[in-house]
Amino acid sequence: MATKKMILDLDTGVDDALAIAYAVASPEVDLIGIVSSYGNVLVDKSAENSLDLLELLGATDVPVFLGESHSSTTDHFDVMEISQKIHGVNGIGEVKVPKAKRAVESEGAVDFIIDAAHKYGDNLILVPTGPQTNLDAAITKDPEIAKLIGNMTFMGGALTVPGNVTAFTEANINQDPAAADRVFRSPLKSTMVGLDVTLRTLLTKKETQQWRDLGTVAGEKYADITDYYIDAYYNLDIDKNGCAIHDPLAVGVAIDPSYAKLIDLNMKVTHDDPANPADVGRTIGDTARLNDPTTNMKVAVDVDKDRYLAHFMDLLTNLFAKH
Repeated sequence: MATKKMILDLDTGVDDALAIAYAVASPEVDLIGIVSSYGNVLVDKSAENSLDLLELLGATDVPVFLGESHSSTTDHFDVMEISQKIHGVNGIGEVKVPKAKRAVESEGAVDFIIDAAHKYGDNLILVPTGPQTNLDAAITKDPEIAKLIGNMTFMGGALTVPGNVTAFTEANINQDPAAADRVFRSPLKSTMVGLDVTLRTLLTKKETQQWRDLGTVAGEKYADITDYYIDAYYNLDIDKNGCAIHDPLAVGVAIDPSYAKLIDLNMKVTHDDPANPADVGRTIGDTARLNDPTTNMKVAVDVDKDRYLAHFMDLLTNLFAKH
């Protein structure tokens, strides 16, 4: 089976942890590295979480690189209180995972993306599930990679539904809207997996119990991590029916775009109108490119949630059974 090379760019909280497991378990991809970002936790903790989870899953050959620690327009980053309530202060539901025996790559995240783009070209998939600061920095340093990377499938944005930070803005895009706008306007072939579809893919304790029943360390830890997330959704009245598995859906669509109904658009991110702060970070069609003969972004507006969830559970349950 031909595989695609994949880089995950994560602010490793709970759904990022599930995205790691999905990528590790998928036979269609070769996970060549993880770039850490800020968001659900600070960048150092994000990298640490990713490394520890890879160890838990037996993927000890996947390097983790320390990425940018704050947005392209600020000099620091503070984790939002709501993020800590949803993901826990440690990002993974306050669950303690055995520490990895190896270290995070303390630098080189941007160069890792650039080098991979030149090495693998069209066979490379990049999946950011946090802010797009690292990718923006890589394109700024080497604009050619925007034409080399096969696809960038990201979790972020909201086109047909309200945002989860403001009426228009989704959290990942909100972290660095200026960087996201530059990426959106670049030639990079992209797919947006936003709240339009991720809010429809819900996981419940019925599914996590299947992992717990495996009797393995990975099954138990991932059940505990995800149950914290489900409880947070319930207690914060986000959804009483389960938790949205935002980030793993981006990995799923990156591997198999048929999971989603996609429309072609040229997109932009609003960020430069101080008179309308609630509009900052809005992902919307770019009227300046409305009549362009080509588009560079596909936007998911519907999802085959039952087929996706069945595949998600099959992959993760089989992986957790081994560890």
